[in-house]
Amino acid sequence: MIVDNAVYVAGRRTADPPSLDETFEVMRARNGFAWIGMYRPNPEELQSVADEFALPPLAVEDALQGHQRAKIEKYGGSTFLALRPARYLDADERVEFGELDIFLGADYLITVRHAESPDLALVRKRLEGDPDLLAKGPLAVLYAVLDQVVDEYLPVINGLENDIDEIEDQLFNGDQEVSRRIYQLSREVLAFQRATHPLSDMLESVRDSLAESGADETLRDNLRDVHDHVLRIVERADSFRQLLQNALMVHTTLVGQDQNNEIKKISSWAAILFTPTLVGTIYGMNFEYMPELHWVLGYPFALALMLGLGFALYKIFKRRGWL
Repeated sequence: MIVDNAVYVAGRRTADPPSLDETFEVMRARNGFAWIGMYRPNPEELQSVADEFALPPLAVEDALQGHQRAKIEKYGGSTFLALRPARYLDADERVEFGELDIFLGADYLITVRHAESPDLALVRKRLEGDPDLLAKGPLAVLYAVLDQVVDEYLPVINGLENDIDEIEDQLFNGDQEVSRRIYQLSREVLAFQRATHPLSDMLESVRDSLAESGADETLRDNLRDVHDHVLRIVERADSFRQLLQNALMVHTTLVGQDQNNEIKKISSWAAILFTPTLVGTIYGMNFEYMPELHWVLGYPFALALMLGLGFALYKIFKRRGWL
């Protein structure tokens, strides 16, 4: 559906167009630019916007299909961006990924949101409160949208960091579910890397376009600031993946040690129990002539021998840490 449809002139919002079909004419008549926000539009709604603004058919198809990787593509005088916003769900302790498609032209910016994140109403309110920035046109809106997407990555980073800290505690508490959680968290970190890694090249491409067009230096500086934030986020995401790999190696080592300890315990008790079995087996053979067979103290001696050898083996294994 159409969330908002406005035409801006000199950084100020003018009277909203009576309908979406008339936005293009109103924009040209007032010599301003249009900012249209759409949320999960149906094909007819998006196609009507595409027809009005002559949007690239391939980009429109991508926006309708969704599930695009983060990318930037240029079609003549228009640019298409696909972003992968994310938010951390505290209740479920997981990361939810969405998609935001942006059509950028000289006098329009159209956003197609497929998830709850990012909060573009907050972006619009912020820009409408800063007419000087909004007067710079669609590129200023693009900057603000990118800034909001990147800002919403920070709670995700904090949530993932907290999950990793919990995993480190689970590792040494013998939690049997820690391997499953490491695997699930590794998948989330990998998806987060796929969402954030392309942003660096995308921002550099936008900045290069701004430099070529002689755009306002302040806008370029703002984009550079967003780029710096992206680089820091990417670095932290990369470190998370390395930490999880290390955690998995530690878990594998601990599991191997536990298995070795169990084997040692089983082997130790088997050796201890084998001693009386060996003595009993020897003296249980039906031979008429055997040493100590008719000795009065033979039975107590056999019992003492069994207990003595078993106790000696127990002390040896205990000293070596097998028991």
